[in-house]
Amino acid sequence: MTKPDHDLLWTRCALLGRVLLPMVDQDPWRQTRRHDNLRAWGIGIPEGERLMEVFTALAARAAAEDASLSAAGIGTLSLHAVADAATGKADIELLASLPDIFAEAPDQEGAVLFRLYAYQGGQAARHLFQLGREVRRALLIVAELSLPAPPTYATFLQQAATARIHGDP
Repeated sequence: MTKPDHDLLWTRCALLGRVLLPMVDQDPWRQTRRHDNLRAWGIGIPEGERLMEVFTALAARAAAEDASLSAAGIGTLSLHAVADAATGKADIELLASLPDIFAEAPDQEGAVLFRLYAYQGGQAARHLFQLGREVRRALLIVAELSLPAPPTYATFLQQAATARIHGDP
């Protein structure tokens, strides 16, 4: 039995979220800087990084939907479009990209956490804003790494495979 396309699209977007930070962290100073930022904002490192994974997946799903891409066509999705969605879409718009059912428990847990932050407002909303900027920055960093190839989902995953980063949950 095959997964419906919308479930498969989420699975592929979630993979992007799981692989993003390990790719950025190939430069160890970037991880240190991110951890310092999370601490300064009062966000726990595991929680903040989990939120960033889900944020990336949500932004990728929203960008794919905006571009009318199916799961099969997501390889052409521009990392710049995902970066733009990370900071250009309201939290509520990103939540609309959540699937009804999650194949992986960590995805569901991260989505619940993101939803909690989005609906809390106040400081939690500020944290999502800050995390969205971090996600955008990370996506632009990996987009630059893919040059001269086009910075797309497919080239990014090829680079991750070359670096032996697989994003297993």
